Amino acid sequence: MDAEIIAVGSEMLTAERLDTNSLYLTGELNKLGVEVVFKCVVGDHLDRLAGAIRQAAERSALVILSGGLGPTEDDLTREAAGQALKRELIFDAAISAALEERFTRSKRKMSEVNKRQAYVLEGAEVLSNDRGTAPGQWLAAAGSTVILLPGPPHELKSMFERECLPRLGKLVPRQAIRTAFLRVTGMPESDLDQLISPVYKKYENPVTTILAANGDLQVHLRARCATEAEAGRLLAEVTAPIEALLGDRLYSRTGAPLEVVVGDLLRRRKATVAVAESCTGGMLGARFTSAAGSSEYFAGGFITYADALKRQLLGVPAATLQEFGAVSPETAEAMALGARARTGATYAIAITGIAGPGGGTEQKPVGLVYVAIADDAGTVVASRNFLGDRERIRVFTAQMALDFLRRRISGLA
Repeated sequence: MDAEIIAVGSEMLTAERLDTNSLYLTGELNKLGVEVVFKCVVGDHLDRLAGAIRQAAERSALVILSGGLGPTEDDLTREAAGQALKRELIFDAAISAALEERFTRSKRKMSEVNKRQAYVLEGAEVLSNDRGTAPGQWLAAAGSTVILLPGPPHELKSMFERECLPRLGKLVPRQAIRTAFLRVTGMPESDLDQLISPVYKKYENPVTTILAANGDLQVHLRARCATEAEAGRLLAEVTAPIEALLGDRLYSRTGAPLEVVVGDLLRRRKATVAVAESCTGGMLGARFTSAAGSSEYFAGGFITYADALKRQLLGVPAATLQEFGAVSPETAEAMALGARARTGATYAIAITGIAGPGGGTEQKPVGLVYVAIADDAGTVVASRNFLGDRERIRVFTAQMALDFLRRRISGLA
């Protein structure tokens, strides 16, 4: 069974509001084996909303609307659903009386406008609201089931769990959705797709999606089968050859981010790490400390932006800075050695580079970065030339540094 979710309300189209209801609903539907294939947000416009409902009901077996069930003139979900599905709105005196009683209990007088919430679509089942005044509705349309839910998240969640999940349990064919979540770094998105597409294109199920952000690539595979065991077997069948192709570029099979994976490697080895950062200005340290329990392995760090601090805090020789410059493999190595000597960490990782937009030369262009790691075995230095704006260069550099450390710890090239 496929589902669509429509979030209703002009406020949801502003920068100040985020549609969290659809995320919750998607999670609950996936547990039932229902795939959400389309989501949209529609403002408070009767014809546009009716059109969205009509299209969704024609395409999908399940349509869920959130919001627009309040008492004011801009709450149009009931009217739009009636227009789209060609159903009359019928006044329900029992709902009106229950609303009046609710207001009386709170020692308030119910406004006449609240009676709008007592109108029910012809043939719909009323879904009780134990957290607010707007009842929901469940309607079997031609080839589709349409559910109207209130917008406030605490009302929607309570109504969905009490009223909708039991109904859906009887309606939805028994299915299971299982997911695999692989994370990769150190290659472009296009190269990743070219590498693994010969595998995943053989299958319509599972569905494979590739996401890319800040040097981190994610491969999502979703299998939908009659049983969890069958879905698990299908995922294993597809992920095994993909993992083999990815090799050591695959750093996580659980969805854990790179800083957590590196932290776990350090923890298992009872090792510690310190950082010395110039152009990233603390980004690498922030990545490490964003992981819970990082105090077990993260010793601390130095943000030595100025050359004077590279000399004073890390002991970088003035001659090194004068001969090779702040952005050089020699300075990166000296920073790493200084950070390790001063903290006693097992590993020290240093970053220096030109994040731009100014400061670059023909010999040392904007985007040139050096990352050095010092440990008992000595020091290693890697360099990259990242393209993009200042923020992109800094973010990609922190990602590269973490992967460089992962490889160093794991003995990878």
